[in-house]
Amino acid sequence: MRFTSAHLNKAVSAIRAVLPMEYPADAVLRRFFREHPTLGANDRSFIAETVFGILRHKFFLECMVTSATPRALLLSYLIKFQGINLRELEPVISETETKWLAEIKAITLTSQPLAVQAEFPTWVFEKLQNYMSETDIVDLGGALQQPAPLDLRVNTIHAKRDEILAALSQEGIQAQATPYSPVGIRLNNKPAINRHPLFLSGKIEVQDEGSQLLGYLLAPKRGEMIVDFCAGAGGKTLLLGALMHSRGRIYAFDTSEKRLINLKPRLKRSGLSNLHPQLITNENDSKVKRLAGKIDRVLVDAPCSGLGTLRRNPDLKWRQSPQSILELKQKQAAILAAAAKLLKPGGRLVYATCSLLPEENQEVIENFLSSHRQFTLENCTNIFSKQKIPLDTGKFLQLSPYQHGTDGFFAATLTL
Repeated sequence: MRFTSAHLNKAVSAIRAVLPMEYPADAVLRRFFREHPTLGANDRSFIAETVFGILRHKFFLECMVTSATPRALLLSYLIKFQGINLRELEPVISETETKWLAEIKAITLTSQPLAVQAEFPTWVFEKLQNYMSETDIVDLGGALQQPAPLDLRVNTIHAKRDEILAALSQEGIQAQATPYSPVGIRLNNKPAINRHPLFLSGKIEVQDEGSQLLGYLLAPKRGEMIVDFCAGAGGKTLLLGALMHSRGRIYAFDTSEKRLINLKPRLKRSGLSNLHPQLITNENDSKVKRLAGKIDRVLVDAPCSGLGTLRRNPDLKWRQSPQSILELKQKQAAILAAAAKLLKPGGRLVYATCSLLPEENQEVIENFLSSHRQFTLENCTNIFSKQKIPLDTGKFLQLSPYQHGTDGFFAATLTL
C-alpha cells in the first residue's frame, strides 16, 4: 500500500487513544471510528490491524525504540512485523527516523530476553515460570501473538454440522470441522459472518472451540434445571440450551444488564424456549438464594484476568497487574462458594476461566475443596471420553492456543 502523512497520522492518533490502557482497546477503537466517520473501510482495517499488532508486540517495540511515542511504535511495527520496506516509508519519514528504523530492522527477536520474546509482562513471565519451562512459555507467547481464527458453533436446534460445512463450501468459504468440539467449525478467513444468512437464521453462532467444550463438560440433560452463573452475552448458555434440546430450564445469571440485553437477539435467533435471563446484583442475590439445593448443573465461567484470550485482546496483558489478580482470586472464590450452594445432591458444577495462571485456576479449586469436603473433583478427560471427544489434558481441562488452537481455557468439574 502507498503511505501518506495523513494515513500515518490517523493511525498515530488511534494508537495514542488506546495506549493509556484505561479501557478495552476494541471499545476505544469503536469510539475513535465514530469520531472519524470519513475514514474508509481500508483505512479502518489498516488502523485496527496495526493497533492490535502493536499491542501484541508492545514489549519488543518499546525495548527497541529510545522513546516509545505512538509514532515510533507505529513505524517500528510496520518495519519489523509487517515487512514494509524502508523505501516505501521514506517519502513520509525523516532522515533520523530512516536511520534508527534501519537499525531496528536488523535486530533479531531471539537476541532479546525471553520475556520480550514471549511478549509477556515480566510479572506474568515470572508467574508462568513456576509451572512451565521457559521454552514452553516462549512457545505459548508466540501462539498468543497470532490473531485467533474465526470459530463457529452450529446450533443443532436448526442444523447439523455437515449441512453447514456443505453450505459454506458451496459459497467458496473455506472451513473445516474443529478437532474437539462436535459442533464446531473453523474458518480459514474472516468473512463478515454476522451478515450471513446462516447467522441471521440462527443456524450458527460465533464461539471459540474452547468455550464450546465447557458445555460438553457440564453435559446437561433434557429436563434438568441448569444455572449459567456468569452468563455474559450468553454464548455458552445458548449451547447448553441446544444440548438440552430446549427442554428443561436454564437460568442465565449476570450482574451486567447490558450483557443480558445483548443476549436477547441471540436468544431470538436460536429458537430456544428454555432460557431465562436474570439480572442479579451479586453472587448473594435473593434470585440466587431461592434456588439453593434445587439445581442439577451449574456453570461458573468466572470473571478472570483473560490472559488466555490475548490473541483477541492483547491489551489485557498490559491492563492487568499482580494486584488485580489478587482481587480476582477473592471474587472467584466468593462466586464459586455461592454457586456451589445451588446444587442438589448428585449435581455437577463446572468452574472455568480463560486465564493461564494457576492462582485463578487450580489454587481456587484446591482452596474450595479444602473447605467443602462434600464435593468431589471429577476427571475432565473421562467426561470427554464418554462423549467420544478425543481430548486428554488430565483431570483438569487446560487448553492453550499453542497445543490446541483454542483460547487458553481452564476448567474443573465438581460433583456434590
